Amino acid sequence: MLTDVSERIEQAETRGERKERTRQALLEGTLALAAERGFAALSLREVARSAGIVPTAFYRHFGSLDELGTTLVDEGVRQLRLALRDLRRTPDARLAETVRFVFTQIAGRDALYGFLIRERHGGSAALRSAIAIEMQLITRELVVDLSRLRALDSWSPEDLELAADLIVSTVASHIADYVAALPRERPELVERTVRQVRLIALGMAQWRSTPSR
Repeated sequence: MLTDVSERIEQAETRGERKERTRQALLEGTLALAAERGFAALSLREVARSAGIVPTAFYRHFGSLDELGTTLVDEGVRQLRLALRDLRRTPDARLAETVRFVFTQIAGRDALYGFLIRERHGGSAALRSAIAIEMQLITRELVVDLSRLRALDSWSPEDLELAADLIVSTVASHIADYVAALPRERPELVERTVRQVRLIALGMAQWRSTPSR
């Protein structure tokens, strides 16, 4: 009896591991195919073929191609947002360290972040929307952080949002450069991003905020 139970557990674990491997193969196959001609041009059949499964087996893992695509958004932008949220809980987290932290999260994941950069303005409305929502959430959470700074007590919500959007847009732009750069060029790109964000912070210190009309 115990042997039978043990064998069933082992078989279940093997099935679970096999399912996870197939799911990962679908994600990786999608990244490879989308790099050639964009996510919107892909068919479910060729994505399934890239993972070595028949099209009907695709639905054991994802409800649609759009669901697969938004899973990639979750694994990239959403996980980065949550990692930044955890970092903010660290006492005395500094601006420069936060910017560098972003790039440590991206390092080694060129295919994923290259995909997200392209699809941010790509042909799939579902992916554009999913990425835009996550970017907006990152900006809003930065607005909350900025509002807690004593030096910005007098700032209007509108100006706080403008500043947060400028910082997020600057870092996002350099993420695109980072993914496209050669490995030897990347450290300088990170430090350039740090300097630009510091310049934004210096400008913020001189800004006199007034409520929008």
